[in-house]
Amino acid sequence: MLTPKENLLETLKIDGKPDRLVNQYEPFVHIGNDPLSVYTRGNRVRGTNSIDRWGTEILFPEDAPGPMPHVTESNKVCPDVTEWEKYVKVPDLAANCSDGWEAALASAAEVDRSEKLVMGFMGTGIFEQCHFLMGFEDTLMNFLLEPDDMKRLVAAVAEYRFQYAKMIVDNLKPDVILSHDDWGSKHSLFMDPDIWRDFFKEHYRRIYGYMREHDVIVIHHADSFLEPIVEDMAEIGIQIWQGVLPENDIPKLQKQLNGKMTLMGGIDATIDRTDATEEEIRASVRKTCEAYGPGGHFIPCMTYGLSGTIYPHVDPIIKDEIERYNADTYK
Repeated sequence: MLTPKENLLETLKIDGKPDRLVNQYEPFVHIGNDPLSVYTRGNRVRGTNSIDRWGTEILFPEDAPGPMPHVTESNKVCPDVTEWEKYVKVPDLAANCSDGWEAALASAAEVDRSEKLVMGFMGTGIFEQCHFLMGFEDTLMNFLLEPDDMKRLVAAVAEYRFQYAKMIVDNLKPDVILSHDDWGSKHSLFMDPDIWRDFFKEHYRRIYGYMREHDVIVIHHADSFLEPIVEDMAEIGIQIWQGVLPENDIPKLQKQLNGKMTLMGGIDATIDRTDATEEEIRASVRKTCEAYGPGGHFIPCMTYGLSGTIYPHVDPIIKDEIERYNADTYK
């Protein structure tokens, strides 16, 4: 039987031979105590309202599943993109995060890398950072009304993002990086595919290219409908698209990609409820495995951007049902 790491690596190969479906995040050990995460996301504490390093208000109520930006007309960081340099102060990662890697390196050293893969984390991608600064409406309208200024802002955020990735790669030396940027809603991209290509594609090619050059596996999280740009995603170096909603035609994408990119997700998040029964959860997970497992290059997973579920009783049942499917299918 292959180790979780070996099974994941076989799943990624075009002609690989995994001996079972990868069980969600089983092969990965998330290292979350690096100085970049602490500096940029340390303010996100349940039960608090705070201001992040860019100046965006972050709300994290006690009963919320996670922190969210709260951008209004009165508090938006960038009210006018034509003067974005006046308003937007890019956090200085080199000055604040070059030292203090000892704890993260110690956490990584505890991982048995013959069994598991060390995973670095990058939340809040380039597009997300833009709407954190000015809200969704202004962000989407500025692509059309102020494209030149918007491109300069995107380039500044992308450079910050590149330096973030470079510091993780150079200091932590992870096997995998999970990078977030949601580019769509449940049923469509947030923008025309050509706008995404014009504003974001080459920046991500550079960021993910640096990772790939240093033998880091690239996982991109986007719990979105992204069918129109999947070929582009594979082209710029994404090896695993994590967060694939079942609203995407997953069997069609498996055939279209033919192993160029592995799809991770597919489990309907509507089973993550306080009143979800074990029978309902198992039925949904089994349906997902049976529908997409035979197509290959697929990892059944909740579409959230890290392991676990909102309601604690749900995740152990998901994991167990994937194991049962594997036992029934792969013997």
